[in-house]
Amino acid sequence: MYYVYVLWSETKRQLYVGWTSDLRKRLVQHNSGSNVSTKLGRPWEVLYYEAYQDESLARERERVLKKRGKVWQSLRSRIKPDSA
Repeated sequence: MYYVYVLWSETKRQLYVGWTSDLRKRLVQHNSGSNVSTKLGRPWEVLYYEAYQDESLARERERVLKKRGKVWQSLRSRIKPDSA
């Protein structure tokens, strides 16, 4: 199983989108500071995720969310924390 996920950082008040095959392990990596992109926003929490059977589908969904503003804005409006 592969996952596209959205993380929330309360400290930076920021969202982050990524994909992985092991969501729990990836969250630990984000919160340990081993990811340059999310090192400064710790702690991160999973706000939303989608599951896919195929890696290519998960990677494509992540790409669409990061590159197509209207798709991202639509998802963000549904999941953003009240304080965002």
